[in-house]
Amino acid sequence: MVRIMKLLTRDERPPGEEPVSDLVPEPEVSRAKRVRVLLAAACAPLLSSYTAVAAVLAVVSFAADRSRFSATGALLAAGPGWLASWQVELELGGHPLGVLPLLPTLVVGWLAARTAARAARRLGGRTPADAVPVVTVMAGAHALFGVLIALMAGGSPIGVNSLTAFCVPGLLAGLAAVAGIARVCGLPAVVRDRFDPVAVHGLRAGALGLAALIACGAVVFTAATALSWSTVDSLFEPGFGVSLGMFVLSVAYLPNAVVAALSFTTGPGFSIGSVTVGMFGYQEGKLPGVPVLAGIPSHHAVWWPALLLLPALAGALVGWRIRAIDEDPMLRMRAVAVAGALVAFGCVILGTLSGGRLGDGPFDPVSVPVGVASVIAFCWIVVPGGFVAFFAGPHEAPEPPGEPEDIAEVEEEAVEPEDDELTEETEAEEAEESAEDVDETPAEPEPETEPEQDVAVDDAVTESTDGSGDERAPGDDR
Repeated sequence: MVRIMKLLTRDERPPGEEPVSDLVPEPEVSRAKRVRVLLAAACAPLLSSYTAVAAVLAVVSFAADRSRFSATGALLAAGPGWLASWQVELELGGHPLGVLPLLPTLVVGWLAARTAARAARRLGGRTPADAVPVVTVMAGAHALFGVLIALMAGGSPIGVNSLTAFCVPGLLAGLAAVAGIARVCGLPAVVRDRFDPVAVHGLRAGALGLAALIACGAVVFTAATALSWSTVDSLFEPGFGVSLGMFVLSVAYLPNAVVAALSFTTGPGFSIGSVTVGMFGYQEGKLPGVPVLAGIPSHHAVWWPALLLLPALAGALVGWRIRAIDEDPMLRMRAVAVAGALVAFGCVILGTLSGGRLGDGPFDPVSVPVGVASVIAFCWIVVPGGFVAFFAGPHEAPEPPGEPEDIAEVEEEAVEPEDDELTEETEAEEAEESAEDVDETPAEPEPETEPEQDVAVDDAVTESTDGSGDERAPGDDR
């Protein structure tokens, strides 16, 4: 029976021409493999990030002078260090430590994103629905691990809020997983289909504008540090261990310094304790002896406002990016507004993460005016960007005062009376010509005159003929 069914359903097409529907579908992922992949996605970034933090602390403590290295102490200290890498505020001896380094956060976020993308590929994810299990598992694992570390730190000099340790790592790990899994599961295509195309162009240009502003801050920070290299050199102590610790600390806080330089370049500035550094104002005070802060100037300079050209160029770059998306200038202006909103939101996030409490001493707090910085960043994108997008892009050809159909109707109306007048004049002229022809034409002889003469002649001939016949008749009788 099976053989007969195969014969009946055999495809006579030559090999290589089978339709796509006849191809063998990809095998489904088994339940056991799915569980293994999700467990690996949950545990791998936790172990790798925790190991990296422990290794850095172990190297620094081992190289420090007059210190006693302990592997157990490094492993225990790695717990609060792991929370600090996920921007969880700590308490050291009752003093808050909220200004945390951003470079470790970027590293652990990259690890989480890479792990999520790898897990999605192994599970055969193709749609946004396939990303939900991976993101949920990774966010939940980081949240639970944060609570576990907070509970283990109870009673030690380092205090951690359990709720913060649960929410912040889970939220940031979930966002990192979404960023890593987005392209694999087709999230960009979904965004393009659901959002307005003008808004999508604005979001892309906004990401470019935010990157350009960050680059401006990095350029200003690098130039200031290079010009203050003698101060940087003096802050490193002769001992290798202490110098290594200062170097690691400065490198970890480099993104924070770049964000502060970004705020200074756009105008609002930043503050460290009593020190306030702004484009149009400066207040002196004490600064921590950290090499990463060596580029902060000691007094205000008149030429500082010239640096405002950098954010203006960033806004012009956004406008140049948007100039050709549509022929309608108002649509381009709307895309510029979307880009400015994204840049403002990004500045809020960066300013919030780069600042915080720094104990209760003279350097507390370290802050960036987030509200003012976001509004000013929005203006730096919208004003020059809108100018470039409006005037550098294409414009629709100006239309005549009336539409073509209206002009045609007006011309027809203008032509119709002339045609009527010409028609009336022509009819009048024809009537006059016909009347003149009737008057000038001579009277023709009546055609009946000649037939009447012919009839009279015929009658005369007939009478004469009849008379002649009558005259001969008597003679014959004689």
